[in-house]
Amino acid sequence: MNELPGNIGNIGVIGLGAMGRGMAASLRRAGYTVHVCDVRSEATQAFVAEGGVACANPAELAAHCEVLVSVLVNAAQTEVVLFGEGGAAAAMQPGSLFIMCSTVDPNWSVALEARLAERGLLYLDAPISGGAAKAASGQMTMMTAGTPAAYAKAGGALDAMAAKVYKLGEKAGNGSKVKIINQLLAGVHIAAAAEAMALGLREGVAAEDIYEVITHSAGNSWMFENRMAHVLAADYTPLSAVDIFVKDLGLVLDTARASKFPLPLSATAHQMFMQASTAGYAKEDDSAVIKIFPGITLPQAPA
Repeated sequence: MNELPGNIGNIGVIGLGAMGRGMAASLRRAGYTVHVCDVRSEATQAFVAEGGVACANPAELAAHCEVLVSVLVNAAQTEVVLFGEGGAAAAMQPGSLFIMCSTVDPNWSVALEARLAERGLLYLDAPISGGAAKAASGQMTMMTAGTPAAYAKAGGALDAMAAKVYKLGEKAGNGSKVKIINQLLAGVHIAAAAEAMALGLREGVAAEDIYEVITHSAGNSWMFENRMAHVLAADYTPLSAVDIFVKDLGLVLDTARASKFPLPLSATAHQMFMQASTAGYAKEDDSAVIKIFPGITLPQAPA
């Protein structure tokens, strides 16, 4: 168990989705008193039943905690929880820390650090990766950047949530930049995995045989092995939805466009996720991108 830093007993988590729920549980196991806030009351109450403390809004959470961990979908949601009605920023005491774990435009993250500094608040640019299972077991990866004071304030919280905490600089930006690069690879790998499986199905090979051979061959990837298992099970429950990669690959392309840097594979993968989204699969698991391919028969769920 990670030792608690001397000045932190309470910690707040905003957002109890697939990743935030597991992160909150990891913090609680490490000995923190975890205050939580989510727009879905059922998510909050489920965590309270396990020993958490519910807060009605981010401002109430900030009143109890000097360290806030935000695990939201995008920058727009983060803006609301910080600066909207009942937002955290106005209620945070000077010297408090905001840890931002969303995938966002790196320039926005840089600007947020400056905005919070004007209020006397600390900030860590800290996107995450690894999926819900690793978040729940405290084994995920964090890509962080921030001032020494921000790291000092975080204390043992980062290590309680993640097996790998990468420190990528003393100011915000590089954490989000590295996450963008990770999402480039993740999105392209999922799209390529779906394309490969779709070709095999089109050629009349059984999905189970394709999966078995590829996962034991040089063409395998973590994304093929993980996401094509969802296709075999015909389970498109959204652990990471199609629209997440519409957003994230859009951020990848925006970042590259600003410096006129070509990303042909990313652009193609983005179009594939866009096609899946507009075809009605936006909220399904990102492996549902395979559904854009015509003339294939996908595995069906057991009756």
